[in-house]
Amino acid sequence: MVVGDVTTGTEVLVIGAGPGGYVAAIRAAQEGLDTTLVEKDAYGGACLNRGCIPSKALITGSGLAHEAGNAEFMGVHADPAVDMGKMVEWKDGVVDRLTGGVEKLCKANGVNLIEGTASFVGEDTVRVAHGGDGQGSETLSFEHAIVSTGSRPIQIRGFDFAEDHVWSSADALDADTVPDRLGIVGGGYIGMELATTYAKLGADVTVVEMLDDILDPYEDDVKRVVRERAAELGVEFQFGEGASEWAEAPDGGYLLHTETKGGEESTYGVDKILVAVGRQPVTDGLDVENAGIETDDRGFIETDDRTRTAVEHIHAVGDVAGDPMLAHTASNEGIVAAGVIAGEPAALDRQAVPAAVFTDPEIGTVGMTEAEAEDAGFDPAVGEMPFNASGRAMTTGHTEGFARIVADEETGFVLGGQIVGPEASELIAEVALAVEMGATLEDVAATVHTHPTLAEAVMEAAENARGQAIHTLNR
Repeated sequence: MVVGDVTTGTEVLVIGAGPGGYVAAIRAAQEGLDTTLVEKDAYGGACLNRGCIPSKALITGSGLAHEAGNAEFMGVHADPAVDMGKMVEWKDGVVDRLTGGVEKLCKANGVNLIEGTASFVGEDTVRVAHGGDGQGSETLSFEHAIVSTGSRPIQIRGFDFAEDHVWSSADALDADTVPDRLGIVGGGYIGMELATTYAKLGADVTVVEMLDDILDPYEDDVKRVVRERAAELGVEFQFGEGASEWAEAPDGGYLLHTETKGGEESTYGVDKILVAVGRQPVTDGLDVENAGIETDDRGFIETDDRTRTAVEHIHAVGDVAGDPMLAHTASNEGIVAAGVIAGEPAALDRQAVPAAVFTDPEIGTVGMTEAEAEDAGFDPAVGEMPFNASGRAMTTGHTEGFARIVADEETGFVLGGQIVGPEASELIAEVALAVEMGATLEDVAATVHTHPTLAEAVMEAAENARGQAIHTLNR
């Protein structure tokens, strides 16, 4: 039986249940607003289902196997065998538990959940098409809307993800076997996280990158630590080359053809090709133009510091609203959007948004670099603590990298920090809090840190910036 078009209304309509959407929906409901959340695929969005969580699960699993097999210097001798199918099954279990949790949280907070694909009919109406034969559609009118449709991997010409041997990042996270040879197109954070993961699982990894280094946004000394460690793991880099095409190899496998800007060609033998050249917003099929909203030349929806689009009662949060395309940024934007709709004086504050790369070693950054501080008119005071001088780092066997803190010389206010080393994604939270609360170098240095911990490196970096470091030489 075909269900006819039914019209209902809601105060707040949220389209997309990723980390921006479901957080916005829950907060809006907590504000006492009648809230409806439409999701076409899976609760938690790309981050929870095909990105952040599954990738970190495999990073942990591959890291554990690699650690166990390379701990002879500690007196530990092991030859671990990796059951990739079992690892993926465990990863999927983690994802299922979390996605189920998101759905339960939404329901517990009174959010109305609708499964389907939403498209704008006008500036206060959407049509939701339900999946499956005979499921029909319904029309929803709204007072406020929050678009949180996320992003998806960018495809490049000639490398169709429909081909079994051409992987998107999601495909790489679902593979139940490890390819002997993995070619990765793109040396950004996704490419590098998966490069180190698969290298630890035993694949011969080749990274092809058109630029002259990996991890383009990061400072040279930060990405050098990651690049050198990846090389130790067996990852080979081919810089200044872009993927041009692939072909079947006569002796099995595939040939990845590349070309430089000058026209020089190279070929690499691979069994799988992972394309990780970035992500693009999901706005196709949303028909935002029917609501009076335009996208930029890359498909992103432009917003102001209160997450409002050109149509004031329609907001956009998360990846669909552009950089920084981070899950925690999306959640923060979702909270701001709900607050604005509820009449609160909420607005975005980008100065203390941390970013992390889960390579080996990890990278964690927040706020300004030294160069950015100088460009902003500050006289920066910079302090560092190398992890090879950290007692706790030594006891973990991971001493690569450093913790760096950047402050204003005159006032001592912390402006930012860059950490590359063990647990950098966790350690950067202390620097982010310092930036957010307007803490000074003295505040950080005078805070007693537990010994022995990796967090002491942040304290020592602050002392170093003041010329008073004890466990490292002062700059």
